[in-house]
Amino acid sequence: MANEAVILELYGQPTGEPMRYTIADEVAIEKGTILKLSGADLTAAKSETDGDIFAGFAATEKVANDGQVTIGAFSKGLFDLAATGTVAIGDRLKISGANIVAVADDDIAEHASQHFGTALEAAAAGSGTEVIRVWVH
Repeated sequence: MANEAVILELYGQPTGEPMRYTIADEVAIEKGTILKLSGADLTAAKSETDGDIFAGFAATEKVANDGQVTIGAFSKGLFDLAATGTVAIGDRLKISGANIVAVADDDIAEHASQHFGTALEAAAAGSGTEVIRVWVH
């Protein structure tokens, strides 16, 4: 996969402690992949589509069929992420595809579960994807 997040600084107490999720054994995941909530009992999968519900960023690589059925995910800190479309400093962000973020929908009440971060840098429309710094909270 491409466009994995780059971890710049982790927050939390203790600093950078990942949350554990259940993950399918047959899936390969690169470190930094945006994970989405996928089912019950803290199950996660790779982000795929617009509006996926954010679970975190894969803390380690996971090899397909390696017998591992859990993965750690970071969810608080500063990250470099690939953004699409026009993004202004301060915009709330959502998952917009596989390892891609975009400005979150306008209706905050209806789409609050999609929001996971704030843009600390701008991205220009028409540039495909552009890497920007994001505060994830």
